Amino acid sequence: MELLCPSAKRRRSEDLAAGEPPPRATEATEAANLGPTTHSKEPPPPPDAGGGGDVDRISGLPDAVLGEIVSLLSTKEAGRTQILASRWRHVWFASPLVIDGSDLWTKPKIFTAANEALASAVSKILSAHPGPGRRFCVPPHYLHDRPATVDAWLSSPALHNLQELDFWEGKHMVHRYGRPYPLAPPPASTFRFSATLRVSTLSKCELPDSSVEGIHFPHLKQLGLENVSLSEGSLHTMISSCPVLECLLLNGIFGVGCLRISSNTLRSIGVGTDFDCYRDNLHRDNLQLLEEVIIDAPCLERSLYLGSFKPTNFIIISAPKLEALGCLNNDWFERTRLVFGTIIIQGLKVVSLTTTLSSVKTLAVASHNMNLDTVIELMKCFPCLENLYIKSCISGENRWRHKHRDFIKSCDIHLKKIVLSYRGIKSQINFASFFLLNARELELMRLEVGNTNYNEAFFAEQYRMLQMEKRASRGARLHFTNKACSHRVHVNHVRDLSVADPFECME
Repeated sequence: MELLCPSAKRRRSEDLAAGEPPPRATEATEAANLGPTTHSKEPPPPPDAGGGGDVDRISGLPDAVLGEIVSLLSTKEAGRTQILASRWRHVWFASPLVIDGSDLWTKPKIFTAANEALASAVSKILSAHPGPGRRFCVPPHYLHDRPATVDAWLSSPALHNLQELDFWEGKHMVHRYGRPYPLAPPPASTFRFSATLRVSTLSKCELPDSSVEGIHFPHLKQLGLENVSLSEGSLHTMISSCPVLECLLLNGIFGVGCLRISSNTLRSIGVGTDFDCYRDNLHRDNLQLLEEVIIDAPCLERSLYLGSFKPTNFIIISAPKLEALGCLNNDWFERTRLVFGTIIIQGLKVVSLTTTLSSVKTLAVASHNMNLDTVIELMKCFPCLENLYIKSCISGENRWRHKHRDFIKSCDIHLKKIVLSYRGIKSQINFASFFLLNARELELMRLEVGNTNYNEAFFAEQYRMLQMEKRASRGARLHFTNKACSHRVHVNHVRDLSVADPFECME
């Protein structure tokens, strides 16, 4: 917060000189800090780096602008603005309310204590702030542990006109029971915001048919359902009730065997079952999502597969703007089958190819036996491919000078970026050199190496072995990194479906 108001210290002095008492930490401020603000050990604000001395230009902004700025801060930082100066005392109360449990959560030595502290902080903030609400995010286990408390929170006037509602576990806010617990439905007050919501994630809950009947989300653009049990009819009812839906994340949906999508607005979809969802539902005899059918999606740009523990079918009938696809894989326990018109790809093997799909620019693939032959066959399906992510190790001999000379002569390789794991063994050298010596538009090849190979001597040797001086694209460069990506698709929240590149490592 120091950067927002560099002259906070001077303002406090002026308040005292004018006879005003110094700003006092309110109960809501202390709740946001999970402790009294008078014990803050933050350093003093830095001097004005813009050459303006002690001129406080931020405090001179209109209240409406300051309120929007405060609403973009974390819950803790927003509460602390009250103690900057008298000018800032009322700004937090006038700004749209944001409560993010991941901002308030403390790493627990004893889980129950942290759980109580978070619940208390949320209750105090809601009682102190007049609203309206911008975002409300708390862990989903409260739906099971404290249904009455959650109902009281959602009924608070402070959340009037709420735009974002998440029952979601953030990266630093993970709760695990010793054994899976029964999924509970969210309280009826959850849906009182249906007319104003823009973003919503529901996790670890059950949605009975009666809870979604007649519901309508006229402004909802991003919907996430994670580890949720509901019927196929209820799922399609929810999707059809979102006329402006752009991003849909379904991670660990149980009770639905087939998903059918017809949407004029949908731009990105992510479907799968991560390990946590799969583990938590092993004891439940529920149907798992095994087939996705895109019937008509004229605006769809991304179809992302997050992984599963059973083979999954993807059937795309009409998606003319599809640009990003993956992660397709050939692992025995989660083999994908993609059908797109007359193109059929079983695992990573092209079974049928009478037409090509020129709209796809980005592809991610994974297999226990990835080789050059497989990749070239996929490139024939997607002739305009620009970005290729290989999420597994390269194997096989990958000799290509004679075997693929017809492909090299007849096909243009439009790849601009290639990412793969690399140890410098012969099969990987052959694989990488094929693209370096034939891809005339290549800009970057990123090689993920182990720590033992992350040194200048290894880099220089590979530069020579890969014949970089003979590369087809003079602008192509090698980039070695020891940060191996552990995720095939980087989607933790429905918002991630709209990032520039969902396969790019963000760790």
